[in-house]
Amino acid sequence: MTQEFPATQHAIQFVGPDEVVHNPAKAMYELGPTQLLLKSEACGICFSDTKLLHAFTNHPRKSEVLSGLSAAELAEIPSYQPGAAPIVPGHEPVGRIVAVGSGVRHHKVGERVLVQTDYRHLPTASSNAAFGYNFEGALQEYVVLDERVIMDPVTGERFLIPVSDTPSASAVALIEPWACVEAAYAWGERTTLRAGGRLLVVADAVDGLNDLLAQASPASITVVGAAAVAGAVRVASVEELEGTFDDIVYVGADADVVEALGSHLGFGGVLDVVLAGGAFDRRVSIDVGRVHYDLIRYTGTAGTNAADGYARIPAQCELREGERIAIVGAAGPMGLMHTVRTAVSGVPGITMDAVDVDDARLAHLAAVVAPVAEANGVPATFRNSRTEPLDAGYTYVAAMVPAPFLIAQAVDISSDGAIVNAFAGFAIGTLAELDLTAIATKGIYLVGTSGSRIQDMQTMLAKVEDGTLDTNVSLWAVTGMAGVADGIDAVTNRTSGGKIMVYPMLPDLGMVRLDELADRLPTVAAAMVDGRWTKAAEAALLASQA
Repeated sequence: MTQEFPATQHAIQFVGPDEVVHNPAKAMYELGPTQLLLKSEACGICFSDTKLLHAFTNHPRKSEVLSGLSAAELAEIPSYQPGAAPIVPGHEPVGRIVAVGSGVRHHKVGERVLVQTDYRHLPTASSNAAFGYNFEGALQEYVVLDERVIMDPVTGERFLIPVSDTPSASAVALIEPWACVEAAYAWGERTTLRAGGRLLVVADAVDGLNDLLAQASPASITVVGAAAVAGAVRVASVEELEGTFDDIVYVGADADVVEALGSHLGFGGVLDVVLAGGAFDRRVSIDVGRVHYDLIRYTGTAGTNAADGYARIPAQCELREGERIAIVGAAGPMGLMHTVRTAVSGVPGITMDAVDVDDARLAHLAAVVAPVAEANGVPATFRNSRTEPLDAGYTYVAAMVPAPFLIAQAVDISSDGAIVNAFAGFAIGTLAELDLTAIATKGIYLVGTSGSRIQDMQTMLAKVEDGTLDTNVSLWAVTGMAGVADGIDAVTNRTSGGKIMVYPMLPDLGMVRLDELADRLPTVAAAMVDGRWTKAAEAALLASQA
């Protein structure tokens, strides 16, 4: 490898909280037998990168892998850098395989690949491993991956998804964030008790439990209270509970109890609040970080039947016919994707309010999205919520901004049966004061997802390959390695009007907005179409820096 590739390379590294460096001489790793070398063509900057930068060792995906690979196997992977070790970010890449180890069986030199970055089969203490978090990412010229990491152990699918040479590198790299948006709607929700799971019942009496047990049988049942449940283990009080549960059925309206029970929800756990005609006397603190990362869910009913709460859970959180939709934080990079997806969804009778607090960014958003919405027959408005506060009655609210009060506001403006999609990635432990009485009585469903799955990537790739979707619609600026820090600042400070694409093989190029190209790089600007990035523009950019 030392004869074919340079000994050092340019790389972006996070070396501590809020410490980002451009390392012009990061050493290249030698390949082990199960490893391969990926040359980075392009990589997007994501708001999640800024969360990693701020949290660093406290980020749930920067910690050590607990299972799936042994400590000895992990030690053989040079790009595994958990804990306080410097890390190369970048989880929105496209690249080409340029070298493979002797033991690599499922990948070959020359393949151009889209990278699925979420290693759910490698758990950490409170999340899972991921490319660009505790395994080095693509904001470097070359990155080492290990075949033991990038193969799904259950399905045998590859995390490196082959892609043709037809789309631009930017269009392919943008599939990852678009796939995260797709997953936010397509993710399947659990509508019954978890079969073989742990059930907790906190009640003196509960209706409908037998109906739930008939649909799915838990492995164990614990009861706090006098409710008669066959085969249950009884615990005297909530304070004496230990461990976590897959499902919790609570009959009552005591905010303190619900807040205590929240900490006992396991990954993917559901808390069913049965008000039985009661109401909470205050708002309830809900960990919205866990809704996003741990996929916990709250449901409920105003009546006495626990089965009614589960019956309200949608199988997916997809848009429905006739929705009145608000996208809050719509003028940011991910919000733009949500608005475009909504506009082209094909769901009959929907209307969309794209909401932000920055008039300049809203104007940019409207210039991009309004023609798409009009062409697809979707009535769309672009509203500054500071000057035009939102009224009630939305059936779907998607929140892009990690501000707890916005999630509370989303619940407040939701109508019966509404879905509140907390897309923004809150840190675990972030509490929002929510009207849980409204959630239970109106059947409002609060959902959140993190990352994407292979099928989501494949769905979006197919749309790019067949021309159904041009992901470049969301591109706002391009840069080489020299402009990455500026790009991260723009994402952190929410001044970017879309995605920023990094070309790691261009070490000296600073960040350039697309609307600046005519003045700064006119030959590149001439290759764009109607102000939109193209494959020809990308080629002109690479040629201009050669």
